Amino acid sequence: MKTTSLGGLEVSRIGLGAMGISAFYTGAGRLDDQAIRTIHRALDLGVTHIDTAEVYGPYTNEEVVGRAVKRRRGEVVLAAKFGLVSHTGRPGADGTPANIRLAVEGSLRRLGTDHIDLYYQHRVDPDTPIEETIGALAALVAEGKVRHIGLSEAGPATIRRAHAVHPVTAVQSEYSLWTRDPESAVLPVLRELGIGFVPYSPLGHGFLTGNIRSLDGLDADDWRRTNPRFTGGNLERNLRIVDEVRAVAAEAGATPAQVALAWLLAQGDDIAPIPGTTRIDRLEENTAAGHVALTDSQVARLNGLAPALGDRYDEANMAAIDR
Repeated sequence: MKTTSLGGLEVSRIGLGAMGISAFYTGAGRLDDQAIRTIHRALDLGVTHIDTAEVYGPYTNEEVVGRAVKRRRGEVVLAAKFGLVSHTGRPGADGTPANIRLAVEGSLRRLGTDHIDLYYQHRVDPDTPIEETIGALAALVAEGKVRHIGLSEAGPATIRRAHAVHPVTAVQSEYSLWTRDPESAVLPVLRELGIGFVPYSPLGHGFLTGNIRSLDGLDADDWRRTNPRFTGGNLERNLRIVDEVRAVAAEAGATPAQVALAWLLAQGDDIAPIPGTTRIDRLEENTAAGHVALTDSQVARLNGLAPALGDRYDEANMAAIDR
């Protein structure tokens, strides 16, 4: 497994997002033992970057990840996120110093560790100045409880303000062949400031694997059943995207998932995606994407894909991004 630097933090080029173990997708909460075996296999393959959050479950995801890395903590760059669970009773994203202090202590306990390598604010709190939030995180860095600071789904102005208080190591946002929003404004700022980028949902919530052509087979509470890109006829219209990815995959001797990840890796060495899975076979497929070399013409074809139809989230969640 190749590695790369996220603002000075070395991670595997392809990481592992743990969210689906405990939240939002079909099978969540029922596959803990399988997921632990998958995390162990990821470490065996050289995956060092594992991403979780207190809101996944909530809390149970951190517990599962903590169990999985208990005897192999030294092999892991452990990333966690706070802010979508309020421990102070405030509604919405909570970026207050009091909440951060309570959140990190809980995450450390559940993860079974004395430090978190990369600690993100999950969503920017519009009611707490980012300088105040970053100041509280900087205090945790000084105490050794956090090694590096990150932001998730933050806008360019917020990233600049945060970085002026304390170096921001990485920004995590959705980025894939069907969500290219960061390219216009966020990525240029990150590259100017030397901040790494971590794409979450790099396979379009499973869509870019080519295995989802209808909602059949998804659990009744699977988040995708209400997502605008999967509903109202948009899933069927968006199949043109995955069909082109499949065509490139056939040429490249790879799978659609591998092509989608290889395209992301081709966007820059400062990009380290975190595809999620609970299955060893899918993990092995995803990590092998690092060996897929797309031609310039194939990358150009993928670059030329029309945007996905439908918003990324419902109205309330769209309002919480790019702040």
